[in-house]
Amino acid sequence: MKNTLELVQYGPVIPVIVINRLEDAVPMAQALVDGGVRVLEVTLRTSIALQCMEAIAKAVPDAILGAGTVRSPADAQAAKDAGCTFAVSPGYTSAIGAACVKIGLPLLPGTATGSEVMQANADGLLFLKFFPAMQAGGIAMLKALAGPFTDVVFCPTGGITLATAPDFLALPNVKVCGGSWLTPADAVAAKDWARITALAREASALRA
Repeated sequence: MKNTLELVQYGPVIPVIVINRLEDAVPMAQALVDGGVRVLEVTLRTSIALQCMEAIAKAVPDAILGAGTVRSPADAQAAKDAGCTFAVSPGYTSAIGAACVKIGLPLLPGTATGSEVMQANADGLLFLKFFPAMQAGGIAMLKALAGPFTDVVFCPTGGITLATAPDFLALPNVKVCGGSWLTPADAVAAKDWARITALAREASALRA
């Protein structure tokens, strides 16, 4: 993959995943893939996240694995070493952008304001995460950003649900959205992988 915009061809939703038990990594990823969701963002929010990424990269070859919560060049390198093919950051710095270019890891950087969008644009990035979507103004803010940034498209993430996702996906400047609802904590705790597959199928059916 040369650019994160290639991810949009695989479906309208990218799950944002937090994994607390290594044993859950592979069955969870397989359940999502079985439901038609191949692009997976595993966040670097737990101490075992990198181990989980390595396990998924080896055992679930149909998954297109990315690392979320990438906050530094070191995070980007660790994600690539773990087998990830793209990175997602909660915000953006030129240091992270340059590091990802250097190691050949496509980046989906987080932005929430016009200034942040311009900084990412200055470094050649035109497909951006809008985060935290609901707290940063939601649909109204994305509509506002469409005016001055006609060549920029977004992946809104943060507070989006199955019910609200279609409204975001209907916006011309939204290509996909991120969602944590595909891997609910109670389903993971119960190892209810069939439920996660069903949620993935629902998400895959949303209009992109």
